[in-house]
Amino acid sequence: MKITFLGAGSTIFARNVIGDCLCSEALRDSVFALYDIDGTRLNESRVILEAIRKAKGGYGKIECYQGIENRKEALRGADFVVNAIQVGGYDPCTITDFEIPKKYGLLQTIGDTLGIGGIMRALRTIPVMEDFAHDMEEVCPDALLMNYTNPMAMLTGYMQRYTGVKTIGLCHSVQVCVQSLLDEVGMSDKLEGHRAKIAGINHMAWLLDVRDKNGVDLYPEIKKRIGACLDEPGCRNKVRLDYIKNFGYYCTESSWHNAEYNMFYIKSKYPELIERYNIPIDGYLKGCVEQINAWKEDYKNMLENGVKEHSRSEEYASYIMESMVTNTPYEIGGNVLNTGHIITNLPEEACVEVPCLVNGNGITPCRVGALPLACAAMNMTNINVQLLTIEAARTRKKEHIYQAAMLDPHTGSELDIDTIKKMVDELIEVHGNWLPKFN
Repeated sequence: MKITFLGAGSTIFARNVIGDCLCSEALRDSVFALYDIDGTRLNESRVILEAIRKAKGGYGKIECYQGIENRKEALRGADFVVNAIQVGGYDPCTITDFEIPKKYGLLQTIGDTLGIGGIMRALRTIPVMEDFAHDMEEVCPDALLMNYTNPMAMLTGYMQRYTGVKTIGLCHSVQVCVQSLLDEVGMSDKLEGHRAKIAGINHMAWLLDVRDKNGVDLYPEIKKRIGACLDEPGCRNKVRLDYIKNFGYYCTESSWHNAEYNMFYIKSKYPELIERYNIPIDGYLKGCVEQINAWKEDYKNMLENGVKEHSRSEEYASYIMESMVTNTPYEIGGNVLNTGHIITNLPEEACVEVPCLVNGNGITPCRVGALPLACAAMNMTNINVQLLTIEAARTRKKEHIYQAAMLDPHTGSELDIDTIKKMVDELIEVHGNWLPKFN
């Protein structure tokens, strides 16, 4: 079996996913093909993964492929492909995504999923993923592509609608959703054996139902406790708890992310909200710098002291591969097209995050039905932006980029139309060759 990792220079993530595979008896003898355009980062991943492979008994084989000219060989004959690329990197593209909007008075926290940052990231990533698709259709047409790259719904939705590659979008926020809530409200004792139903869109999927091991609905007690949490200065989940207060349900992704997915919390006329809700403006920029520095230190330590062990993580990828290979049922929260209205009050073209059954037949989404109206309405404010960004990538028409930015809830609530267009034009100009040409 062959497992190809695109963007293997994402060393920490490659270590988790490939390391997880080496923990699985069904996967550990695979050929692991690592691909990246950055030779230094690729070699760092190779060194770490070879150490893990040896620590796990020396199973399997690791191959490295650097550069676009070798990508097709990295993919040739693959059974599974994992995507974790970041086109343009932190410097220059992520910096550009933050600094130019800031000139126009538009503040962001993460900028990788929605908002003007998410739009730009999608537009420079989709053409690269389309090239991946062309290669896969030629050299591994039956492979499953597992996409971890953000903006999840835009990239996965594009691949599912406009390529012939079998694609599933994966995000770890579903796995950690319930624990983050129960820990926050002091109900961690209810975690063991709990049951939950989660559906919506990536980074804004809703915890529709949560029950303890005896089937007791936990939401009534949770709602009694959120007031005290919202009053706590150190609470990091205030936006999501505020969602429960105002919309009735908790959502999957962090408050840092969700603060910029709507028009409520980052507002120039109400600057006090930033402190009240613990919103980390420019948090992603600061986090990238910290992560880069931390990785340098971690890599140095691993070279000096060796890699002793790897414990299987919560990431879905290895469990999906194992389930399909062994025909053992497994449930995930996956990002799929809403074909046949899996969620009945969201459009079929939308990429939705829903429970899916995995087995030897592949991945089968489970029908959800209708979301609560307010939750569907919140999702639609994001879906509108996602669909227009996909349309911009498909048609190369700048008007669709303008429309996506205009309809983005945070951007549209802060800036007028002329300013939005001027900002988009400047972003396109500064990104230069990182973006395709738009008409």
